[in-house]
Order: sequence, then structure tokens, then C-alpha cells
Amino acid sequence: MMDNKGSITIEITVVLLIVLLIFGAILSSYENTTDKITKTQEKKNMEILTSEIVDNLINNPGVPEKWFEYDKGTPGLAITNEGGEIIPNSVSYSKLASLGKNYKKLVDEQIFKSKLYSSMELIPNKRLISSVKIGHDDESDNIFSVNRLVKCDFYKKYVLKDFQNDGKCNHNHNQEYHSCNYFKVFKGNLKSSDYYLLIDSSEKYDLKYIVDTTKATKENYWENTMSDKIYLNDKINFYDDTSAIVFIHFKKPQAKAVLVNIPKNFDKNKLKYDYFKTNECQFILKAWY
Repeated sequence: MMDNKGSITIEITVVLLIVLLIFGAILSSYENTTDKITKTQEKKNMEILTSEIVDNLINNPGVPEKWFEYDKGTPGLAITNEGGEIIPNSVSYSKLASLGKNYKKLVDEQIFKSKLYSSMELIPNKRLISSVKIGHDDESDNIFSVNRLVKCDFYKKYVLKDFQNDGKCNHNHNQEYHSCNYFKVFKGNLKSSDYYLLIDSSEKYDLKYIVDTTKATKENYWENTMSDKIYLNDKINFYDDTSAIVFIHFKKPQAKAVLVNIPKNFDKNKLKYDYFKTNECQFILKAWY
């Protein structure tokens, strides 16, 4: 028979085992809670950081003014209009493309201090325009994403005239019924540049137009556009001069058309009206460890 002393020893051992089990469970629960709190705080910090970075990028043009040409300075993506005013919540396509060429230095190291991986994507609301993505491939299950609605300009920098704006006419066309404007071109320009009229697809069969110059010796007749792009280089007559003042006339007020001057090597697949207008886009910044 077991004496009282042995019985007490067994009871103490059992109690100690129960205490150890309870303590282990409490410790495990505490560690899990601490881990969850840490991960929650990390997620919150990432959310705050990513949101601040997005809002800074889309509301600042960057320093210096042409940082994207020098690949140094503080990057910013906001568009600056012709009057020098910053357009809030906007993304310049040319700045985004420049950022993509030196993403490691300007984004990984300078913006995120090499602590996070990231990617940026510009998705136009109009389906005819392709989206643009720069940065790293998404290779994590724990990605934080920030989405902002922005204005984006794509190739608008190549636009010389927008016929939805007021212009001037050498034939005194009434602008309540017409859209007219002009530009000056030198013969040498045609060696490196192409001039096009780009027309919205909704109006390409409805518009009539005339191309003439201030030195035209005969009256030109209205032509049907019949296309969403019209090549102008071979329609410009210099009359033995080195330059010409060219007038474009549309027989419709506020025609959905733009006059563009693009480099010879420009991707002709992107010669579409929408690419040269200000559009609404989704700007998405993703970040992960």
C-alpha cells in the first residue's frame, strides 16, 4: 500500500503538470496575440506609408522641374499645365515611364528605403487605351494596395491644337458652325516630325475639313474625313518658302479632333484620338515585404 507521503507526492506532481500546461497555454496564447498585434501594426504602418506615398506622387510634379530627364531629385507624377499650375490628383504618362526606367534607384531605394517591394499601374477608364505597369511582379500573398482616381495625359504633350477650344480662321468662318485653327511649320520640321489630324471615332464619318495656307492661290473644297487619322505632311504647300502658316477648318463646331506633331519613330498603333486627350484613370500602387 502507498503511504500518505507517496500519495502527496503524486498529487503535487499532477498539480505541477496542470500548472505547467496552463502556463504553456497562456504563454502560447500571449505569443499568438503579440504576433497578431505586431502583424496588425505592420499592416497599419504599411497602409499609412503607401497611402502617403501615393497622395504625394499624384499631387506633386517633383523636384527639380525636369527630374525625369536627369534621373535624380525627388520624383513626382503630377501634371503641370501650360500656365505652370499643378493639376491635383493627376499622373503624367511621360513621368511614369521615366520612373519605370530607373525604378530601383528612384522608388525602391529613394521612396521605400529598400524596405518594401512595389509596383505601380495606370489603368485608363477608356478601353481603347492600354494600361501601363512599372515596378516589380506581385510575388507575395500579403500585398497592400492603394487605388486613386486620377487625370492622365498619355501623349497630350504632342498636341498642337485641340479643335474643341476656340481658334482663329483666315476665311472668317463663323465659329458657331465651324472649328478652325492654324499652326506654323518649317520645311525642316518634316524631316524629323509627322503632322496628323486625329479624330474621335464617333465623328470620323461625319466631319468635313479643309487644309490650306495663307498663300493658297485657289480655293480648296471641303473633304470628308472618312478616317480617324489624316496625314498632313503631304498636304502642306510651302510655295517655295522655308515655312508656311497652315490653317485647318472643320465644318462643325467644337469638332472632336486634335492636331499633333509626333516624332518619325512614334508608335503608329497609338495614333488614336483618346491617347492625346486628358483621360480618367485608376492609379494603383501595391507594396509588400
